[in-house]
Amino acid sequence: MEVILIKDMDNLGYANDIVNVKPGYANNYLIPQGFAKAATASAKKVLAENLKQRAHKDAKILADAQALAEKIANLPLVVKVKAEEGKIFGSVTSADIATALAEKEIVVDRKVISVDSIKTVGEYEASVKLHREVKAVVKISVVAEE
Repeated sequence: MEVILIKDMDNLGYANDIVNVKPGYANNYLIPQGFAKAATASAKKVLAENLKQRAHKDAKILADAQALAEKIANLPLVVKVKAEEGKIFGSVTSADIATALAEKEIVVDRKVISVDSIKTVGEYEASVKLHREVKAVVKISVVAEE
């Protein structure tokens, strides 16, 4: 069954994509939850018209995302945590990274930051998904508080 995605879905597609899914998945989950709508002929025409009108705006959003990705990639980020002998009390999460970026005047939602488990002091990398086509890698230095 073809559906038009209303929201970005991991492992399925992005908003306004037309995807094929099993009818049960569409009728029992995607459509009732508001993640998709049925891809009828009229819905496809409306989608095509909306995409045509939004093309210019999307180009600007993509350019802004690429500029932000370059800014993030060249930014040294330091996260200070409580630690003893190199081991951190707790762990550094995406929320901590988002807070550190906010201190550098870069506002990014913590949900778009993916980072492996950080439980020791050292150098790490985190991925920030700014746009469907743009991912930035931010270098993180985790240091112990004094």
